[in-house]
Amino acid sequence: MTNNTDVPAIDALTGKPMPKPIPASTLVIFRDQPGAVAPELLMVERSAKMAFAAGAAVFPGGRVDDADYDFARTLGHDDFEEYGARIAAIRESIEETGIAVAVDGDLAPRRVIDARAALHEGTILSDICNQFDWQLHLDKLVPFTRWCPPFAEKRVFDTRFYMISHDDHAAEATVDETENYNLFWSSAQGVLQKAEAGDVKIIFPTKRNLERLAQFGSFAEAADHSNRHPVTMVSPTIEKRDDGAYLCIPEGIGYPVTSEPMDAVQRGFKK
Repeated sequence: MTNNTDVPAIDALTGKPMPKPIPASTLVIFRDQPGAVAPELLMVERSAKMAFAAGAAVFPGGRVDDADYDFARTLGHDDFEEYGARIAAIRESIEETGIAVAVDGDLAPRRVIDARAALHEGTILSDICNQFDWQLHLDKLVPFTRWCPPFAEKRVFDTRFYMISHDDHAAEATVDETENYNLFWSSAQGVLQKAEAGDVKIIFPTKRNLERLAQFGSFAEAADHSNRHPVTMVSPTIEKRDDGAYLCIPEGIGYPVTSEPMDAVQRGFKK
């Protein structure tokens, strides 16, 4: 499952106590490509009006609701925090992209559209699953990483990241036009190149995760890598070097790049 899940208690910059983090969940949706072409990942670009990661390209996701935990308990999961987060990742994917993953049942486009509309209107996912006779396969989600920043921002998110394969290339992802204004499929390296060219904005955790994901030629490779690197809480630290301050993450947990100059870092909230 996961290990080393302690969240930061003290702000790394001010030394003041951290606020209680908000549980959140994110889903990296893979779409393998034929031949030696790198897999595509589904990215959403957030509205500039959003409080967190405004205008940034991110993976679909959001906060975990109490109803997600309740659903996990109803399904018989003792570790309701873990499985509630998985349920939230599935729910957020439907809400933000119109793609239903890890769901067994009638997934005809009209049915998914109706489910998405119901979620936006406030219907909880457990009620939708009962109404549509959907079953969730939560073990299809592969734990990838978990991040919680050490800075007392306006909101602090304790975010669990999962991966899943979605090779139904006919399923059309569409933007929700509320929290997000655009979405696109791209290889991890492709997103990094877009960011380097200034075509998209990516924040520090997204950039590090894309660099890690760019190492893999398929979902199977990524899943195998994740199984060999159990989830560790990633809480960046600031390191003073001769050429300035760097934001750093631990070595040895699967990331090929572990630091970036502070003056180049894109953070979730405006400075």
